[in-house]
Amino acid sequence: MTTHTTAATATTADLTTGIAAGDASRTRLDLAKAAPKVFRAIVGFDAAAREGLDPALVELIQIRASHLNHCAYCLHMHTNDARKAGENEDRLHMVAVWREARHFFTPKEQAALALTEAVTLVADGGVPDTVYAEAAAHFDDRELAHVLSLILTINTWNRVALATGKVAGTDERTR
Repeated sequence: MTTHTTAATATTADLTTGIAAGDASRTRLDLAKAAPKVFRAIVGFDAAAREGLDPALVELIQIRASHLNHCAYCLHMHTNDARKAGENEDRLHMVAVWREARHFFTPKEQAALALTEAVTLVADGGVPDTVYAEAAAHFDDRELAHVLSLILTINTWNRVALATGKVAGTDERTR
């Protein structure tokens, strides 16, 4: 008799084994090792972008961009970071469909999520004036500059993770 492990019945050991196998099979370069100066510059840009922003807002932006970019590595990392920071599970589940679940998010968060989508999907039509104006109505110039910078950094991190084959569940910050 053959048994199959499904996602619904997978144990923690099964998941850990799968993550380890995925990590072991990684054949792409490690940007931090191959170009440490570049990597440190991105880390510095990311740290500067977060400065003065509400940590909950930071995670919402990073989660939404990671959804849009299909970056499982960053999505896993930032949903865990959000939980550790006390974010509500209901809100985490609703980020991907925030327009249909607006009551979970403040108008300021909604403006940031809309800007995140527009900047992340910029090739689909730019950043509409209405989206920018709504964000500008909720953030002063300094905050808006930091929100925009954060959106740019998470898009950079998503691309780094995707291009270098990062495996969800192997957050290297804790190693």
